[in-house]
Amino acid sequence: MHLAFLLIILNRRFHKAYHIHSFNPAWFIPVVGPLLIPVAGVNFAHAEVSWFFLATGLMYWIVLLAVFTNRIFFHDPLPAKLLPTLFILIAPPAVGFIAYTKLTGGLDPFARILFYFGVFTALMMLTMVDQFRRIPYFVSWWGYTFPLDAFTLSLYLMYKTSHLAVFKQAALVMTIVTALTILVVLVKTIQVAARGEICVAEE
Repeated sequence: MHLAFLLIILNRRFHKAYHIHSFNPAWFIPVVGPLLIPVAGVNFAHAEVSWFFLATGLMYWIVLLAVFTNRIFFHDPLPAKLLPTLFILIAPPAVGFIAYTKLTGGLDPFARILFYFGVFTALMMLTMVDQFRRIPYFVSWWGYTFPLDAFTLSLYLMYKTSHLAVFKQAALVMTIVTALTILVVLVKTIQVAARGEICVAEE
């Protein structure tokens, strides 16, 4: 099902012109899907199936990352309502690390590259925390949640495979941060929805 969904999306992108300003981190979401499949799929299907989805997700992540870097460096900045989607950039390397490590059964140089790029991306988001705090509520706030989940799980897996205490401590801190973030986003969403101000068309 996800393969068909991804093929449909890519088919549209191959045959339709898009303006560079329409590109934002939400475009990475269909790429994260294939990366998620090996996380559980390795236990239920032949390993080659999981490798297929991992390869697809990783290659398109790299392509989209190059396009997004161009968009951010050389074009207008993202509007405030889309800034929370920057957290989505954490998800591909974090999920990719989890999937790759499950498939290979341990740490190797490429696993470490994926993991540490996820760490770097998370640190980059941390340097922007003051900007994120000033953003009023938008549905895009939900973009904080899954990437933080994925990053926290990658820390736990890194601790499990490396046995370094620093990753256990980081994972515990991120568990608290992630839980609080999800709670705040949930409460704020309920409040805005109760006022009938969610998913309202812009004028």
